[in-house]
Amino acid sequence: MSNEVPNTLSEALEDTENRAKYDAACKRILSEKVILANIMKGCIPEYANCSIEEIEQLIEGTPEVGSAPVLPDAKPKIHGEDTADKSEREGSITYDVLFRALTPEKNESISLIINVEAQNDYNPGYPIVSRGIYYCARLISRQYGTEFSRSAYGKIKKVYSIWICMHANKQDQNAISCFNVTKEDLCGNIDVPKDAYDLLSVIMVNLGDSEKTKNNLLGMLSVLLSDELKAATKRTVLQDRYNIPMTIKFGEELTEMCNLSEGLVNKGVAKGIGIGIDRGEDKKELELFLNLREATSWSDEQVLDTLKIPENRREALLKRAHQ
Repeated sequence: MSNEVPNTLSEALEDTENRAKYDAACKRILSEKVILANIMKGCIPEYANCSIEEIEQLIEGTPEVGSAPVLPDAKPKIHGEDTADKSEREGSITYDVLFRALTPEKNESISLIINVEAQNDYNPGYPIVSRGIYYCARLISRQYGTEFSRSAYGKIKKVYSIWICMHANKQDQNAISCFNVTKEDLCGNIDVPKDAYDLLSVIMVNLGDSEKTKNNLLGMLSVLLSDELKAATKRTVLQDRYNIPMTIKFGEELTEMCNLSEGLVNKGVAKGIGIGIDRGEDKKELELFLNLREATSWSDEQVLDTLKIPENRREALLKRAHQ
């Protein structure tokens, strides 16, 4: 018993560290300007008619990547938006990738503040869109004292919170939905310009099988963040099909992310098999399911498909797994 506890603790700490490294690698990949430009073109109406090269030029500075809260006296790692948003009453939150971009309109240079989040867990116990709205609210409130002060609310800049969901439920995959503030006249008409209230948008980008979608952004991100494709395959497909240039830096980060992902999946499968054997054949299936889901943060459907669980046993297995 004395040897088992330290070993279990050591494994848990190692798993946590590896997941943190993988999450950080995903954020760095998403912060590449060419990837952000593709996301903006595929999600944000203001950039729909721009080329990827034009959008890259509109991104201000270097996107800030955050993997942990920044202490009050700490300096940002690179020039860009500080990803830590601190509030005495509401606590501190850290955005995955935070940056500003100019609108492509020729006669104005209004910055949009854009937050991109990589979401592994599609069912975290709360609606992801609700969290996105809260993030937008924080992005607006933090503008007080910098973009506007006193009662100059007309200077508030629009904010976007974009959530890249890597393991969405099967029925929600290969879909992009936008949630906006809209005007509804209940009686008569109040003439208010749209830009006075259209100040926040939450966009959910649910990935799936890249071969089952004709949407360029969904296909590109599904390849980029796939748990199954090797780094060499990703490089080829991203470059040939989606025109993503493979710089040395980008290629190295892609390889690192793939290696970390493969290690987590292999360890989760091995751990599940070991526990299943130790505890008997009747529990093997459940343990395999639970450990692979924990190691990868895949959706239930993805884990069931990977383990090749027959359809006639899936409902009972899911019922035990969620007890």
